[in-house]
Formats: sequence, C-alpha cells, structure tokens
Amino acid sequence: MSNLDLRQVTAPRQFGFINWLGLWTLYKKEVRRFMKVVFQTVLAPVVTVLLFMVIFAMVLSEARPDIAGIPFAQFIAPGLILMGVLNNAFANSSSTLLVSKVQGNTVDFLMPPLSALELFLAFVGGAMTRGFIVALASGTAMAFFVPLWPENVWAVVYYGLSAAAMLAMVGVIAGIWAEKFDHLAVVTNFIIMPLTFLSGTFYSVAGRGVIETISHFNPFFYMIDGFRYGFTGHADGSITVGVVMTLGINIALAICCYGVLRAGWRLKS
Repeated sequence: MSNLDLRQVTAPRQFGFINWLGLWTLYKKEVRRFMKVVFQTVLAPVVTVLLFMVIFAMVLSEARPDIAGIPFAQFIAPGLILMGVLNNAFANSSSTLLVSKVQGNTVDFLMPPLSALELFLAFVGGAMTRGFIVALASGTAMAFFVPLWPENVWAVVYYGLSAAAMLAMVGVIAGIWAEKFDHLAVVTNFIIMPLTFLSGTFYSVAGRGVIETISHFNPFFYMIDGFRYGFTGHADGSITVGVVMTLGINIALAICCYGVLRAGWRLKS
C-alpha cells in the first residue's frame, strides 16, 4: 500500500461544526426506539389523558362551575395535554440513557464521532418528538369532547416546546444520574408528579391563598398556565414572567446537560 493510500485509511474523518449524519442517525434511533412500542409510548398516555378528562370533566362537570367564563372541561383540557408532554418527554430521555447504562450499550453512542452537543441534541430532540406526538394524539382525541382551537398560537408553540425541552433535559440528567429504575421512580414520584398536580392542571390557582403563592414558584404552573392561555386566552399568572422563567431554566438545564455529557459523568466510568 502506498503512503498516499495509508494516509487515506488512517486519517480521521473531518466534520464541520456539527456531524449532521451522526446526529440524524442517533435521532432516528431514538424515535424508532419508542415508535416500535407505540402502544406503550403513545397510545397508553393518550388513554390516560382521556380517562382524566372523562373523570374530571365529564362525570364531575355538573358539580364544577365555569372558571373565568370557560367551561370546566375546556379549562382543564390544555393542562391535561401538556401533562402528557411533560411525563413522556422525561420518560423517553431518562429511560434511553438508563437502559443503555444497565445493558452496557453506552459504547454505541460514545464511540462514534459524536460530540457532547450532538448527543445532547439527539437525546433531547427524540424526547421532544415523543412529547409532540403524544400532544397531537391527545389533542385530536379531546377535540371530540371539547372545543380546542388556539387563540394565541405563539403561546401554544412556545410553551409546548419549552415544556418538552425542559423535561427532556431533566430526563437526560436523571438518566445519567440514576443507576436503577428505582432512582427514576424517585424523581417521577417526588418531583415531577407533585409539581404537575400542584400546577393548576385541574383547577384555577387564582384566589387560593397559600396555594396561589406557592404555585408562582412552580415552573410547571407557568408552562401549563401559558399553554392554557394559548387555547383559552385566560391566564392565572403573568405570561411575561412565565416566558422569562421557562427560558432561564431551559438555558441553565442546557448548559448542565452539555457539561455532564462532555465530562462523561457516569457514562465513561
């Protein structure tokens, strides 16, 4: 083999700022992973959301008055949709990393020429895609029961994407930190679920004293309230504060995720 041929074999591949092929390949792998069990990852969350709708809105609707002139079923529908986004975005990114660690498959994404940024974008993008699909399916199913038409499209898009990105990044950190599924259950049961149920998903926080005050320190409240504002035009909190808070938290989480992936904490050791 000539010296020229030897250099062609041994020279590393050159990429631009982003390895688009590697990023796209890992993203497709993440999407195909949850689409192979679509009944568990998409259909089951939609059924759960519809059960909440039936119990709280259909069965109890006569006992619940309108909220700010909005029928109770129409009021809680956006919150239920976003609840599905939050839970599934977290579940996707956290489970893929934990399963890879447990099965010893982390080498599959650590060995290829993928930077920490590309890993971050692929894992978060895959989780956000699952959240978006669940939201679309849930919204379509709910439209048969309550009117769902955006009044402020920008709010629906911004808060929907912000919520999916936030919980996807929380899932990345939790999946890297966790050593077994019990650890993820701790995060879900003691952090995500309480924040979701105390965020005004099933009720209005306006005029509820201590609950209203506490809610204003809960980022989930601003995401659900802003998403609901996109559909109904009604908000219990400040939309501006919600945008600033969610943007700040997402930037901080993005920096944290990138740093953890770049250091290889609990992935390379």
